[in-house]
Amino acid sequence: MDTLLLSRIQFAANISFHILFPTITIALGWLLLWFRLRFNRTGDQAYMDAYFFWVKVFALSFAMGVVSGITMSFQFGTNWPGFMESVGNIAGPLLAYEVLTAFFLEAVFLGIMLFGFRRVSGRVHTLATFLVAFGTTMSAFWILVLNSWMHTPQGYEIRDGVAYATDWLAIVFNPSMPYRLVHVLLASGLTVAFLVAGLSALRWLFGDRGRANMLALRSGLTLGAVLIPLQILAGDLHGLNTLEHQPQKVAAMEGNWETGPRVPLILFAIPDEEARENRFEIGIPGGASLILKHDIDGVVPGLNDFVAEDGTVLHPPVTPLFFAFRIMVGVGFAMLFVAWIGSWMIWRRGDINRPLAYVLVPMALSGWVATLAGWYTTEIGRQPWLVSGVLKTADAVTTVPATSVGITLAAYLLVYAGLIAAYLSVIVALALKAAKAPQQPPSVKDPGIDPDPAMVLGMGR
Repeated sequence: MDTLLLSRIQFAANISFHILFPTITIALGWLLLWFRLRFNRTGDQAYMDAYFFWVKVFALSFAMGVVSGITMSFQFGTNWPGFMESVGNIAGPLLAYEVLTAFFLEAVFLGIMLFGFRRVSGRVHTLATFLVAFGTTMSAFWILVLNSWMHTPQGYEIRDGVAYATDWLAIVFNPSMPYRLVHVLLASGLTVAFLVAGLSALRWLFGDRGRANMLALRSGLTLGAVLIPLQILAGDLHGLNTLEHQPQKVAAMEGNWETGPRVPLILFAIPDEEARENRFEIGIPGGASLILKHDIDGVVPGLNDFVAEDGTVLHPPVTPLFFAFRIMVGVGFAMLFVAWIGSWMIWRRGDINRPLAYVLVPMALSGWVATLAGWYTTEIGRQPWLVSGVLKTADAVTTVPATSVGITLAAYLLVYAGLIAAYLSVIVALALKAAKAPQQPPSVKDPGIDPDPAMVLGMGR
């Protein structure tokens, strides 16, 4: 393998690992705020018990996200120096805004949120929880502004091969940003909904029928049931926006080779990029035209339109996009089915049954699967461009020897495998500990000093 391919794999591995944790903290911060506000309003200690358990998961996820984010940022200099050389005047300020948001809101108020609940008033602790949740969302906002600009760049001019900002409003509010932002925030909400429902179901299976666990279970299922229809709508709007600005990506996602009307919605196929056709195709006639054009006779672009006269392929690789997109959609419909069944069960009988609990436990990670599949669809779909129409991926890669990149890639993969195993084992251990030996956290109203921080995070004896 050459340096370009290894660098792409390394960056994909880093960002795949990193994105798992902000996907949790963005929405989990708001769920924690909900628990805190409900406690403030009702005085029901069960809401605070749920808060104390899930703030441990938040703290662990936050720490993992910070560490992996720092590691990932180094690659702009080591693996992709051409990126900052060409578009650093735009990317640099946007990344700086994200860092400032993270440090001034998340990092500063996280300490109060975790360890200050008995040192400060309830209002101050609630405010700290809000500011942390708001900070995680603003961090995501700036990252998605940059990522969206890389897909649909506007508000710049090129001078001597370097991009300079001419209109920051156009850069920030580029054509794909609103759709991408909503899509990602909803994905975070669904990730947290099923993580909460899954871990709560695990506690339920081990005998925890306490009010705090049932409140968390109900919250997760309700959040999932509400958000998944909104995500389907947002996904449709995002797809229409992508069709307008990146038709080659949509053609690859759909596995459509020829432009024309009544294009089928392909449920399954094996794309053959050499023969430029699909094998073993199973589809719904006219389905793609109906979804993408809202008209069964609508004309959908085909991949063969994106081949130069000399035979150079100008569209992204088809196979990974085709399957990643279907994994994302398939997991989304599984979420819809499970969340609605679970919500109906909770509403009718106030509890779940064991078969549903056994389904919910592995579904705890379904948000991660859907998020990664969607991320791969988005990022691979931009190829061969790093910044669409401005900078090609091959022109930004480092000149470091492939051997060096390969060694660091192997090291990253080894470390990340260990870290993800440790993370999952810790949150499962926290759930089992809460289920087998539930302990009531100290009352917020009870005077005294804070408990040991290690005990708050579930790491004490």
